[in-house]
Amino acid sequence: MKKTLLSAAMIAGFGMAALAPMNAQAASSGTINFSGKVLADTCTIAVNGGSTVALPTVMTAAFGSTVGTTTGATNFTVGLTGCDTNMTSAQMAFTTGGNVDSATGNLKNAAASGSNVEIQLLSGASVINAQSSANAPAIAVDTTGAGSTTLTAQYISTATATTAGLVTSSVGFTLTYQ
Repeated sequence: MKKTLLSAAMIAGFGMAALAPMNAQAASSGTINFSGKVLADTCTIAVNGGSTVALPTVMTAAFGSTVGTTTGATNFTVGLTGCDTNMTSAQMAFTTGGNVDSATGNLKNAAASGSNVEIQLLSGASVINAQSSANAPAIAVDTTGAGSTTLTAQYISTATATTAGLVTSSVGFTLTYQ
């Protein structure tokens, strides 16, 4: 009887040991490194030395009868000064809103009784879509904390028969400093 009891106790002990959780094995270890940059304040921004781009007066005949005809291309400069000297560039992005045509990315004419044209923006030869900010430029910033980029604004027809009238629009933008 003692042997049976001892055997039963040993079997129960081994059974419990088999069901007991095993100690976890040590996993490989690693290191996560972090780096960053804290920049002082923002840059001073000037568009053509102010904030308005004056497009030239054009005749309706310049558009012909084709939708998408452009005329009146006018270069303008977005300049940055007083930037933190640790930054190297500023990525431009346009803020969408009531003045941006969501289908074309051009700027809608906001003038009452205005012409049926929009304003198209370009960076070099690339059309900027102000809705998605596609082709929006990155402005290189030099070691003195200054930089600039030249953009182009031009009229673009939205109908086969362009009407005479005033043209006004605006678009906001943000800069992401790097």
